[in-house]
Amino acid sequence: MEHEITTPLTKDVIATLHAGDTVRITGTIYTARDAAHKRMAEALQEGKPLPFDIRGQIIYYMGPTPAKPGHVIGSAGPTTASRMDKYTPQLLDLGLIGMIGKGKRSQAVKDAIVRNGAVYFAAIGGAGALLSHSIVGAKVIAYEDLGTEAIRELTVKDFPAIVVMDAEGTDLYKKVAEGTTSCD
Repeated sequence: MEHEITTPLTKDVIATLHAGDTVRITGTIYTARDAAHKRMAEALQEGKPLPFDIRGQIIYYMGPTPAKPGHVIGSAGPTTASRMDKYTPQLLDLGLIGMIGKGKRSQAVKDAIVRNGAVYFAAIGGAGALLSHSIVGAKVIAYEDLGTEAIRELTVKDFPAIVVMDAEGTDLYKKVAEGTTSCD
């Protein structure tokens, strides 16, 4: 099933999404990769606020290439999500509701997704140039010194993704590996 969803997400919207569904996301999403996640974890340890209110938000694990003249952003393909797994359960517990990346997640992340009624989306790896066309605005909002790994606020329109793990814990990667579903 295909869904058109708008951020920030609500639990009601998340409840309608099932592993294998496709979505088109419109609204604001945030980028953060390894270095930004490490800084956010350090901020939380020190009792400092995060650079943005993560409640109801989606983090896209992506570090863009530089934008060509006249473009909002460069290639914007997903990063392997498991690299953020040690930080993700805490962020989910604080209200993060969605993530976009590629690849499998740890059991701790899966448990936190279910515990918090969240969702994990996959974007198609290798399609960064195509995905960038769905990004209509981009600005660095934190950790500018990290370059491509700085946190960016993106405005997206019809950003394509696939629900890989839904709030009930159904894992599309596992279902495909078991042969109980296909990715046709």
